[in-house]
Amino acid sequence: MNLPMEEPQDWICTACGCTLDIVKVGFTYMKGNFEVDLPACASCGLVLISEELANGKMADAERILEDK
Repeated sequence: MNLPMEEPQDWICTACGCTLDIVKVGFTYMKGNFEVDLPACASCGLVLISEELANGKMADAERILEDK
């Protein structure tokens, strides 16, 4: 899955107060495994998924996988 990489822009984790870094995040959906570079907290692992990504590219990929 080729999703655009998010920019952390000095974002702070709401759970622990640490800054977010771009990391590879694994997703599993309908027996498919995908890796995407997203902002995430190195301390607690909380991942930032923007509304645009969730409602755009991820929703499109979900529909494609469900149609198979």
